[in-house]
Amino acid sequence: MSIPADRLVLLDTTVVVHLVRNDPTGQELERKLSLAGRMDRPLISTVTQGELLGLAKYWKWGKDKLEVLDRIVGELVPVEAGHREVIETYAELYAEGHSNGRPCGENDLWIAATAKATKAVLNTCDRDFDWLHPSHITRFYVPEVKKDKN
Repeated sequence: MSIPADRLVLLDTTVVVHLVRNDPTGQELERKLSLAGRMDRPLISTVTQGELLGLAKYWKWGKDKLEVLDRIVGELVPVEAGHREVIETYAELYAEGHSNGRPCGENDLWIAATAKATKAVLNTCDRDFDWLHPSHITRFYVPEVKKDKN
């Protein structure tokens, strides 16, 4: 699957982490998503922004990596988790997930709600959103590139 040029994209936390690291997965993401060549700027949930800062502190990222994080996040369009449509969509997904025995991490639900409310394609490197796709969101999954053991 490729993402049509006329569809908004929303980046999950895992995607931004790999882009900051510029590791093989980050390079594959840039190649597959062509983020720099898009006419529109990708979206980011404010929940993802908080998660990224928390991870950066936890992993004790240095000044250089924090500058890269700031640059990448600064190029994205933030979508407030407190936006009415995002809140209503979160409530819908929360209720359905719990009713069907599929509770999901709170941050992932907020990110999925943001994707659904904005009708954006959610770009991720993890399988946390599989139960929502394709009935609630469109997600573009790019698996992490496995490191060579040598």
